[in-house]
Amino acid sequence: MLMESTIEYILTILLIAALMPGCAPPENQGSLNIDVIETSESGNQLTTVTEFPEADSTVQITINPDETFQEITGIGGSFTEASAYLLNQLSDENRNAILEAYFGESGAKYSLTRTHMNSSDFSLGNYSYAPVEGDTELENFSIEEDRDDIIPMIKDAMAISEDGFKIISSPWTAPPWMKDNKQWEGGKLLPEYYDTWALFFSKYLKAYQDEGIDIWGVTVENEPLGNDSNWESMHYTPEEQNEFVKGHLGPVLQDEWPDVKILGYDQNRHEELIEWADAMYDDEEAAQYYDGTAVHWYASTYKIFADELQYAHQKAPNNHLIQTEATVDAEVPKWKDDDWYWAKEATDWGWDWAPEDRKYLHPKYVPVYRYARDIIGTLNNEVDGWIDWNMVLDRQGGPNWAENWCVAPVIVDPDADEVYFTPLYYTMAQFSRYIRPGAVRIGHNQPQVEGDVMVTAVQNPDGSIAVVLLNQDEDAKGIELDLNGKSASFAIQGKAIQTVVIGADE
Repeated sequence: MLMESTIEYILTILLIAALMPGCAPPENQGSLNIDVIETSESGNQLTTVTEFPEADSTVQITINPDETFQEITGIGGSFTEASAYLLNQLSDENRNAILEAYFGESGAKYSLTRTHMNSSDFSLGNYSYAPVEGDTELENFSIEEDRDDIIPMIKDAMAISEDGFKIISSPWTAPPWMKDNKQWEGGKLLPEYYDTWALFFSKYLKAYQDEGIDIWGVTVENEPLGNDSNWESMHYTPEEQNEFVKGHLGPVLQDEWPDVKILGYDQNRHEELIEWADAMYDDEEAAQYYDGTAVHWYASTYKIFADELQYAHQKAPNNHLIQTEATVDAEVPKWKDDDWYWAKEATDWGWDWAPEDRKYLHPKYVPVYRYARDIIGTLNNEVDGWIDWNMVLDRQGGPNWAENWCVAPVIVDPDADEVYFTPLYYTMAQFSRYIRPGAVRIGHNQPQVEGDVMVTAVQNPDGSIAVVLLNQDEDAKGIELDLNGKSASFAIQGKAIQTVVIGADE
């Protein structure tokens, strides 16, 4: 039998141990408080979920905030004349609802956007701010064409957005009179107009600033490799782009608009990206003017091109690497048919037109997966900004003067004044709403097993952590999420995207 003093000593030791930090009983140790927001084929749309399905397997994911990568510039979509024109055809109620959904506190909170200088295929027709042939001093320069649609859309979005957003502007082409073929489509900028074209950028920035709209960055040329002359385009070789930038555009913007970023390339992520990155950054005179590289996703419906992205990042590790355009192309939108966006039915231009040696890159695909997979995959390979193309299109996938129909996250029927938020809208919002500008991507350690979920993670400026998960399987997956010795157990449905938000105090 224990003596009374011995019993008291044991009880005292147990009490001290219970009060010591880190010595809580196992059942209470390491509980991680999380909010889980889900979009799924089963019907969740940015839904906060607290009950989870049974799962036959579990994926272990460890988040490491001490391992840091790129700072996030933003996520969002594009102001095109097509989208802005359609908004003006809707009732004020629906117009405002769409802008709130994209930019408001209750919506996707887009933080990085793009628009076009002069017309693009998603315009009502061809136009230039410098229409007068031979006007090398651009005395007749005017952005009047943008005053009816694009400028009001941007201004209204600015009024709604509490955090604000950045704008990248891209030209599809110089006016035909500056080009060797005198056409809107194809051709090259004549060297004798390099100074005038650089002046054009400066006048554009000033005209928009006068409207109360600051442009954060420009790309030198949208798709300088061309589009087979199907709509507005203008071709550069990498060396020609460098000549224009280092001898004309770079000095003009450095002198007059030193805070405006210059992004080079602005086309697909396959092997051409390596060629352009080498040209841009191996030329020291040109490299001083480049603030980053812009890329598009159209080289494949499934491949991330991780090696190419990593290569471009390593060429200029302190510069931006921004995905400036992505869309479901060569498709007419499916009206009020959520199932289509979750099904493997979509095709893109490459399904029919890609060269034989690249057709394998363009199989049928699931639109939702293409978006989520690409955003996760590119963020995990040093991309710091990701911009969707049109925010709003009609049931035909336009208006588009070249009949280059595409899909947007929001589809409208202006005649009936109806709006359809497709699953792509909720997919975009799973990222843009919870991954904020200034966030830093952080490490995660996840076993790469066939069928596992895709993962990316960031720490936001407020200290919160957002972890985005994509489960492309039919079956639910159990998730064991670990952070700094704390853990949370939950599950993600089959065919679903989740954003897991961990508070700053965890």
